[in-house]
Amino acid sequence: MKKLIHPILLFITLILSACSSREKEMDRFVKELMAHMTVEEKIGQLNLPVTGEIVTGQLKSSDVSNRVRAGEVGGLFNLKGTENIRAIQRIAVEESRLGIPLLIGMDVIHGYETVFPIPLGLSCSWDMEAVEIMAEISGIEAGSDGIAWTFSPMVDVSRDPRWGRVSEGAGEDPYLVSQFAKAMVRGYQNAGILPCVKHFALYGAAEGGRDYNTVDMSRGRMYNVYLPPFKAAVEEGAGSFMASFNEIDGVPATANKWLLTDVLRKQWGFEGFVVSDYTGILEMVDHGIGNIEEVSYRALNAGLDMDMVSEAFSSNIKRGLEKGQISPKRLDEACRKILEAKYRLGLFDDPYKFCRRNPETPDSIIYSQAHRKEARRIASESFVLLKNESILPLKKTGTIAVIGPLADTRENMAGTWSVAARLGECRSVLDGIRSATEGKAKVLYAKGSNLVADEQLEQRATTFGRAIPRDGRSDQELLLEAVSIASRADVIVAALGEASEMSGESSSRSDISIPDVQVKLLEELLKCGKPLVLVLFNGRPLTMEKEVALVPALLDVWFGGSESGDAIADVLFGDVNPSGKLTMTFPKNVGQIPIYYSHKNTGRPLGEGQWFQKFRSNYLDVDNDPLFPFGFGLSYTRFEYGSVQLSTNNLSQNESLEASVVLSNTGDYDGKEIVQLYVRDLVGSVTRPVKELKGFQKVFLKAGESTTVSFHLNASELGFYKANGTYFVEPGEFELFIGPSSTTVNSAKFLLN
Repeated sequence: MKKLIHPILLFITLILSACSSREKEMDRFVKELMAHMTVEEKIGQLNLPVTGEIVTGQLKSSDVSNRVRAGEVGGLFNLKGTENIRAIQRIAVEESRLGIPLLIGMDVIHGYETVFPIPLGLSCSWDMEAVEIMAEISGIEAGSDGIAWTFSPMVDVSRDPRWGRVSEGAGEDPYLVSQFAKAMVRGYQNAGILPCVKHFALYGAAEGGRDYNTVDMSRGRMYNVYLPPFKAAVEEGAGSFMASFNEIDGVPATANKWLLTDVLRKQWGFEGFVVSDYTGILEMVDHGIGNIEEVSYRALNAGLDMDMVSEAFSSNIKRGLEKGQISPKRLDEACRKILEAKYRLGLFDDPYKFCRRNPETPDSIIYSQAHRKEARRIASESFVLLKNESILPLKKTGTIAVIGPLADTRENMAGTWSVAARLGECRSVLDGIRSATEGKAKVLYAKGSNLVADEQLEQRATTFGRAIPRDGRSDQELLLEAVSIASRADVIVAALGEASEMSGESSSRSDISIPDVQVKLLEELLKCGKPLVLVLFNGRPLTMEKEVALVPALLDVWFGGSESGDAIADVLFGDVNPSGKLTMTFPKNVGQIPIYYSHKNTGRPLGEGQWFQKFRSNYLDVDNDPLFPFGFGLSYTRFEYGSVQLSTNNLSQNESLEASVVLSNTGDYDGKEIVQLYVRDLVGSVTRPVKELKGFQKVFLKAGESTTVSFHLNASELGFYKANGTYFVEPGEFELFIGPSSTTVNSAKFLLN
């Protein structure tokens, strides 16, 4: 054993020495470069203007080119394509005075040209290896096309489905979102591009679920629910953060020194740079905390390093230096952070390193068969089977009617924030079913209805050209055609729900039900008396209690990306056994919002198993239970759990315990089960949630097979944050749960000494 220790120690020493040497070389390089920079050039590094709409053709903006040439720009975004990026980068490195390369960014959210499921759907796979693969492939494709920086991942904890941006995150639980954040950061870093973690912080708690709205909460909730995913991203080595639009303690995040300096840098040790969100500095004028000059000073002094789009730093910081409102040291700190990021990306060694795409063989790296195969596999893992009365899987025989406004619309399959997608090449539900059943079954199609009855609303939900065209027929004509076709089929697949841009940024909804015109279509199809599967498209949990009661089978497919259609067919016909589970609670109606599993008890909790009790915490018109709880998801097979076994019932502060269950596949299909571990602190010095997720495993079992699933839980994982940000592990009694969802009652108790 001793012979092995020395080579290992030597290897670690060499690695640490190399890292230290690189940091010293970077420090020397940046210090020397900054010694030659003018104040204007330093301010220029903090400026991130936009090129306009996504530029895919030849870049012709002389204004942008001239500003780059003058050293007034640190980076650009919304610029796509190797030729465009090479052209503007050449101006930066060959025609500007110091030749500092640009940092080129883009919203690569869940894929580049190969598009994967929206993040909310992706999180429902509970497969962090798949999440990392998705981010790595996205980074490889974007990096090959010139993009060095992605404004992703979004790690906002989201508990209000009215907020459209729940589609961009990983749901309601801080532990799961933290694992998601780390996997995304690793994936992008594996690909060699720079992730930008957003939105720091609390954006997911916007009042009323209305985008950009006010946020107000206690420090305790901040530290225990909304900040952990950001801290996890820092620990994973994320190099950039984006400030959020909302205020915190009355101060917008963009100029909140407590958030950007005290927490992010001093408490967590973050060493990267912070960029504002789009026009975030300018928007502080409307927040009412000063004019553009004043908010510019406040933002830079608070710890913001880069200005996205507002042009506030470029217009005001020099004046602030002259007035003594900004110190030269603070300007140098911000400038250094940007230059260090470029150095670490290798842009000073090779400014064109991210322009590797070969126009003659464009599919060799981007939108390759290998990438599309992974997109199809991962999409099928993200779908959640919410109901199945022995309808699924379908047979590839007979006559299948594929009906609905989302059945044959390739442009909507990618979902929101897929700005580089090849929309016309995405696979629709109809494409997938026809391909899967070719030569075996007859496939009929009808649109059935428009997306919504209100044409104006449909226009509002149309971005990036993803409308569902109205074909001139009335809703009644479309309905009659659909009923006629359905009556000739053996089974109906109804593709209904939201269009892609009904969720995402600036897509909040006060009514999160399926549009009425589609509900009417569904009701008429059910009257045909044929087996029916509702394939649900959505970027958020929806209120659909009536529809769930009516349909015999319901598969939530979110927006699955480029290969949606084939992935959906894989699951519908049983080539893939669905294994996804919800990462966000589905409410029965909007009046229950916010509703989430890890709530706290009140002093007057509703009695167990009770629908309503007077003078208890409940509603007169609906019970407290969700439509579908966090962690819920069905399979084509059945899984049974044995009782929870603990390695010890008395745990010391520096120890860990092992918790295990026997998991059995008692059904007829091979399948995967997501085994979930929850903990409850039964008595605390402050109130604690009724359950908190502390672990999960995705386990594959063949039909009839059993295995023991074990978790190791450290005592250090049982603590919580105090309002000042300190972490505290408190002795006491705990209950540990292991089961298929957050509603599991399969538990055992232990004592933490």
